[in-house]
Amino acid sequence: MSASNRGDKEAEFEGLARLHAEMLSAYLRSLLGGVSGSRTSLLDDVFQEVLVVAWRRMDDFDRARPFDAWLRGIARNLVLEHARRHSVRLAVTDPAVLDLVDRRYESFAASLAPGSRFSDGVDRLLRCLAELPGAMREVMELAYGRGMMLKQVASALGIEEETVKKRVQRSRGALAECMKKQEGVS
Repeated sequence: MSASNRGDKEAEFEGLARLHAEMLSAYLRSLLGGVSGSRTSLLDDVFQEVLVVAWRRMDDFDRARPFDAWLRGIARNLVLEHARRHSVRLAVTDPAVLDLVDRRYESFAASLAPGSRFSDGVDRLLRCLAELPGAMREVMELAYGRGMMLKQVASALGIEEETVKKRVQRSRGALAECMKKQEGVS
């Protein structure tokens, strides 16, 4: 590879890595669960390892496909491999759930304007969350912010689990609608 091609590759990789670093960090947190203490070190180690592998395999990257999805694929494989080698308990291990997590990230990425950062979308989501009526926002914060099971949310709020399910469903719809309205506003 010529020096100019290597420079182009480095610039391309650096730009893509910077653009998707926040997403990668959030994705790793999704797979690893709560990150504190040794988990913070694990997150940092895996994050760096993902970027090293992506750099080494940059020539294999199909530029017709989204870079963030490719990066998540590398991250997923490395996290699962690391968990097997070091007996680390992951927040998510079921392949169907992992696929769902990936689809959610793809959907979120698709909602962003081209060239937008992951944090731009997160900021939009937080603004929309703040606009939800109190009862809906509370359910979403407990279920997603604190990671409580719906049965636990119901118990904490003293309401029926079916009521929690309905509020979550309505909240998701309201958030999706709000996110669409805010496209281009960020």
